[in-house]
Amino acid sequence: MRLRDRLKQQTRQAISDVAMELFAADGFDAVTIAQVAEAAGVSKMTVTNHFPRKEDLVFDHADAAINGLADAVTARAVGESILTAVRRDYLDRLAAGAVSLGPPTATFARLVQNSHVLISRAREIADLREQALGDAIAAETGVDDTRQRVVAAQLASVHRVLFAESVRRILDGQSRATIRRLLAAKARDAFDLLEPALGHYGIKT
Repeated sequence: MRLRDRLKQQTRQAISDVAMELFAADGFDAVTIAQVAEAAGVSKMTVTNHFPRKEDLVFDHADAAINGLADAVTARAVGESILTAVRRDYLDRLAAGAVSLGPPTATFARLVQNSHVLISRAREIADLREQALGDAIAAETGVDDTRQRVVAAQLASVHRVLFAESVRRILDGQSRATIRRLLAAKARDAFDLLEPALGHYGIKT
């Protein structure tokens, strides 16, 4: 990574860290972009250049969450079905601690639950993830109809349901390590449930 890009990434991370501290202390809705900029020692424009929407300060890994499924399907190996690719990607990224999957910290979970704006953005990210997956399937098959969109909805629903499960458990006081193990088991069960219908769908040739 070039020095300029590295410095840009460091600035972005510093702004995000400061913002999360302010949000955790005062609540997302009560903190302004101007306050984040002042606390981070940068201009308001610098904050908005890195984070066009205030919600992006919280969901700073939204792009990975939105595009992850589509990318996994597009990059799958020859002979691999769409379901197999999505299953493997989920379990691999969960094991690696991907923040876009969860479990989140309790602070993060409470922050989102206490803001209608953040709840709405979380739902939007989930919808965009499903749409991106459907677009990837349609691009590969050359057909964009109800069938492709239903497949995308079924596969994306695993992510949606398991993330909600991780939020519930972290707020109940369970450890992130315990939750990660439970998510892995529940993910396997969920994908196994879809296997009879989708196990042979979209095998890459």
